[in-house]
Amino acid sequence: MQAFLKGAATQSAKPQKDKPAAGTCGEKKPKPVPWVEKYRPKCVDEVAFQEEVVAVLKKSLEGADLPNLLFYGPPGTGKTSTILAAARELYGPELYRQRVLELNASDERGIQVIREKVKTFAQLTVAGKRADGKPCPPFKIIILDEADSMTNAAQAALRRTMEKESRTTRFCLICNYVSRIIEPLTSRCSKFRFKPLDDKIQEERLLEICEKENLKYSKEAISALVKVSEGDLRKAITFLQSAARLNGEKEITENIVTEIAGVVPSKMINSLLQTCYNSTFDKLEIAIKEKLNDCQKSAITEKIAEVDKCLADGADEYLQMMGLCSVIMQQATRNN
Repeated sequence: MQAFLKGAATQSAKPQKDKPAAGTCGEKKPKPVPWVEKYRPKCVDEVAFQEEVVAVLKKSLEGADLPNLLFYGPPGTGKTSTILAAARELYGPELYRQRVLELNASDERGIQVIREKVKTFAQLTVAGKRADGKPCPPFKIIILDEADSMTNAAQAALRRTMEKESRTTRFCLICNYVSRIIEPLTSRCSKFRFKPLDDKIQEERLLEICEKENLKYSKEAISALVKVSEGDLRKAITFLQSAARLNGEKEITENIVTEIAGVVPSKMINSLLQTCYNSTFDKLEIAIKEKLNDCQKSAITEKIAEVDKCLADGADEYLQMMGLCSVIMQQATRNN
């Protein structure tokens, strides 16, 4: 019996010896997170360049109340980040997941989703208090991202749900084009337009990320990121992370940013235009500046739009560029 107990004791002791010591290889490495999520604003005060929206939300947060909201504007200006930060401040980390339902209306945009997911969540009663003792609002928040992709039938069904569940639920609709939201919905929401981010604001945020990630960069690279993003901070941060991963510990340059963004360099465009102007026809540049009428300009513009559509559909780049250059030369050499 004693031998049996000794054997059991030695077997139970063996796994303890095999366990790695704390702080060595037993620690889990943090999972890599996209920088867009890593540096997303955690509170409303961190939202950049949207002073009017931030001011109204801060007043609402002080009273622990919110109206139905409609955020619209270009992509990458902070619409989703703003409402998520406001929800975190309202509910705290404990109640956030219970009180907030986020749906991307581009994927789930039919009337069946409105009747099932949204209506079911809206009808739930809320309970619970914040652990820190701060006031907790007696309502939930439903976030419908990209709501301009919802069908008209789904938007019409949502109208009745917004009215019926107004005591227990607030809605936040997020879209790029407010004209695609039906009038009965827009009239029930407080509308806020998000402006494209200023170049200086984007540059400050990108430099802040570069410092935190210990990146080597040139000023021209940051300027190129701001230029190619066109006011979309999310796009700029994504390009910056891609450049950092591609380049390793080397310096991020303007050429790398241009290559990652897939933008045609301005030097190449100017060179191509100069070839169209001068290499085949004499004094073609003078003719374009002085003799190009509105009809010829419209023909060139129409061809550019046609080429853009063909390239988006997967047409051959070489043939499309040849066709565009041919139309430019043809129109530039025609008599008025």
